[in-house]
Amino acid sequence: MRPQSASQDEVMMREAFRLARKGKGCTSPNPLVGAVAVKGGVVVARGYHTRSGAPHAEIEALRAGGDNLRGSTLYVNLEPCSHHGKTPPCADALLKAGIRHVVCATSDPNPKVHGEGIRRLRRHGVRVTVGALASEARRLNEAFFAFHEQKRPFVTIKFAASLDGKIATKTGDSKWITGEKARAYARRLRGESQAVLVGVGTVLADDPHLGVREKGKKDPLRIILDSRLRIPQGARVLRDGNVLVVTTRRASAVKKRMLVKKGIELVEMENGIDVRALMRELYKREIISVLVEGGGSVLGSFLDARCVDKVYAFHAPLLIGGESAKSAVEGRGASSIRQALRLTRVKRTTFGDNTLITGYPKKDGNLV
Repeated sequence: MRPQSASQDEVMMREAFRLARKGKGCTSPNPLVGAVAVKGGVVVARGYHTRSGAPHAEIEALRAGGDNLRGSTLYVNLEPCSHHGKTPPCADALLKAGIRHVVCATSDPNPKVHGEGIRRLRRHGVRVTVGALASEARRLNEAFFAFHEQKRPFVTIKFAASLDGKIATKTGDSKWITGEKARAYARRLRGESQAVLVGVGTVLADDPHLGVREKGKKDPLRIILDSRLRIPQGARVLRDGNVLVVTTRRASAVKKRMLVKKGIELVEMENGIDVRALMRELYKREIISVLVEGGGSVLGSFLDARCVDKVYAFHAPLLIGGESAKSAVEGRGASSIRQALRLTRVKRTTFGDNTLITGYPKKDGNLV
């Protein structure tokens, strides 16, 4: 590849984005990062962060390029790290390799880095350019940026409903509102989040698996909201220790002991489950992103707490009706249309006769 035009920075940064996406679903709590080294107008090395605990993208590119990288330009979608974590600082490795110029899309929002990697490189004579496709770079790692800037996980809510907003009939029947293609896509969303969250009502009604079911992909942490510990001991979500049950002091001490004996971790709150308090707890645990799948009361509690960053709404062309049928989003709700959660950057995708609407809450007035 021989980029010759004035848009070389954009071309190479988009290649870094492409590489970064290869780590999707595997790097949390780390960001998605790709790196491309260019020398004499020719790409001489590529690398990306494959999983948490593995070498960072810059190190993978340095290994691929070897001694040929001295004097080259490295394109990377996020500022090279400057601290010792699970791996040594990337900034030091770039200096040792003789990289002449680093082009990064954005600085790192992590306070352990935030500008220090850039400053370290510049102090040692490396030219550093920041800002190439910065907005796209933020979107690529939207959960990572939100986590560090908002001090809580990035929350995505997802539901599948009829055209009149029902997720089940008055008898509780919900299989299946959407088609297989839409459901398969929804399952893939789990692999892009570090945790998936449902209420115990969903567990009792559907006994969901809540896994990715994709070879080579790690299941997200399963979070179950259950204030009175009604969850059955044989529920599929309790199949291993990759689960967190959030309960209250009102719950049975006997049931608590039974779950702990099974290796299930509990988070205990006072009287009720407080969404914002839960977000603070998950922040402490470095849970970058949470996919909230329901049911309606759980989705409503996140909406009422204004802890929603992204929405995936699947709709099927059917009308269920019935005032006692389950609604997709419950809770207190808005008292006026002006207070409703209005979405922006809306995107529509079709799966046969099913429609997916994706959007982000507006950030003005009383909205998120």
